[in-house]
Amino acid sequence: MDLSPLPVESVVGAFLLAFPALFSIVNPIGSALIFHGVTSSRERTERHRMAGRVAVYALIVLLVSLWLGGYVLNFFGVSLSALRIGGGLVVAVRAWGLLMQPEEHEERKASSAEPAQDAEDVAFFPLTMPLTTGPGTIAVAIALSSQRPASGIGTFSFFAGVSAAALAITAVIWLCYRWADEVTRLLGRGGARVLSRLVAFLLLCVGVQIIVTGVTGIGGLLTAHGA
Repeated sequence: MDLSPLPVESVVGAFLLAFPALFSIVNPIGSALIFHGVTSSRERTERHRMAGRVAVYALIVLLVSLWLGGYVLNFFGVSLSALRIGGGLVVAVRAWGLLMQPEEHEERKASSAEPAQDAEDVAFFPLTMPLTTGPGTIAVAIALSSQRPASGIGTFSFFAGVSAAALAITAVIWLCYRWADEVTRLLGRGGARVLSRLVAFLLLCVGVQIIVTGVTGIGGLLTAHGA
């Protein structure tokens, strides 16, 4: 039995599960401040073009992780319940770090994006990976993919919902990066950190819920074998 309050076998339920989790870990508003800092020496039209390319690359990374990540781990013998527990732990630990020390997370992203100040072709590396969709984002996406229904029409609806969430996230990335100057003036680092803590708490709750789903799945298997 699945105790998740979200009907993940529906498009809307899967979207409502994936969107806040991806938004929390990607943090497009906070990343826009870094994008602004490392590309401020470039022409405005060039930065707008970069924003579009980063959004497209980020969409590809998210979709591949969401669609294939869980199945790849299953191929290596990792059960769906174990994948949910492990993925939920990764999400929860990542969220706890964002909640307690957002400054350290920002500094790590900023240092990884420094090559973008001088290099020519930087849309994929380092602006997409690792600045926008780094290892943490991929881990969260794989954890989300573990929430898929085991089989049936609900699987299709689930992947449609998480894909829509990935598309919505990349649209937000494009908007925030394209208007990075305005985002920087409006929020500043202080406002971005407050927002980061709020969404990190939401991500922590999502991680705990994924763990609960995995534990419940194992409990159900043990009960069935015991019977």
